[in-house]
Amino acid sequence: MYKGLLSILFLAVLISCSSPTEEKQKTSEEHYQWEELIDADLSQWDNYLSFQHRTTYDGTPPKDEQGELIEPIGFNNPAYDVFSTVQDSSTTLIRVSGEYYGCLITKKEYENYHFQLKYKWGNKKWVPRKNKLMDSGILYHSIGPNGAEFWRSWMLSQEFQIMEGHSGDYWCQATSAIDIRAYKPEGNLDPMAHGSQDYLPISMYGPYKNYCLRSSNFEKPHEEWNTLDLYCLGDKSLHVVNGEVVMILKNSRYEDENGQTLPLAKGKIQLQSEAAEVFFKDIRIRQIAAFSEEQKGLF
Repeated sequence: MYKGLLSILFLAVLISCSSPTEEKQKTSEEHYQWEELIDADLSQWDNYLSFQHRTTYDGTPPKDEQGELIEPIGFNNPAYDVFSTVQDSSTTLIRVSGEYYGCLITKKEYENYHFQLKYKWGNKKWVPRKNKLMDSGILYHSIGPNGAEFWRSWMLSQEFQIMEGHSGDYWCQATSAIDIRAYKPEGNLDPMAHGSQDYLPISMYGPYKNYCLRSSNFEKPHEEWNTLDLYCLGDKSLHVVNGEVVMILKNSRYEDENGQTLPLAKGKIQLQSEAAEVFFKDIRIRQIAAFSEEQKGLF
């Protein structure tokens, strides 16, 4: 009986010592539930299309025979099948044909979140990328009207590049800017992200321009699925490719029409159609209140 009483007391102490951690974990898991962003009807997304691609690739929108700018196709036009869903067993995939420049756009805005998706490439490419790398991207903190940048296709935003050999690269869109831990460029080279380096300001009009390479290539072969994780908290973000942090970013901002610099820490999420066929699955998002201790150390 005495031995049994000791066992009961020991179990009670063990439970009392472990329960706060377990309760904290339980509370965290309950609070940060994943929100799934794919269904067969793409009900949580709008779509926007600008133009079909041309043989030139200078970033200027096309004009008609009279020299007038051709108007973009616009929002949710049912005559175009650029964004569709297909079933792979019990999994719903999003197929982006790439035939027209444009994007899927979340109907909701998000801030302080962990966004995750899986992608793999299709086999179709369109002019002007017939002989170029396959291309797409995640545009986050997207604000303002569509058509703020490049062929009037996308909203002002920060870009987590999806591209053969370059997934995790950064591009600014319109007047967005951010600071990235990166090596300074030399000659005609681009800045390259690396956690050991100080932050460089990356913007359309800054000394290091509007593009930064990821630290390394962690992509899988063409026919395999890749997992991308985007962590955004306040003005900071992390680009993660197949579990590897490839870019550390902070001080997300943009310049408004009056030339004033403002913080850019929330907005919609866009998935690009950019002249290459790409498939997405398992797109989901959850709120976060803090980075992990390991992630905090990166900044």
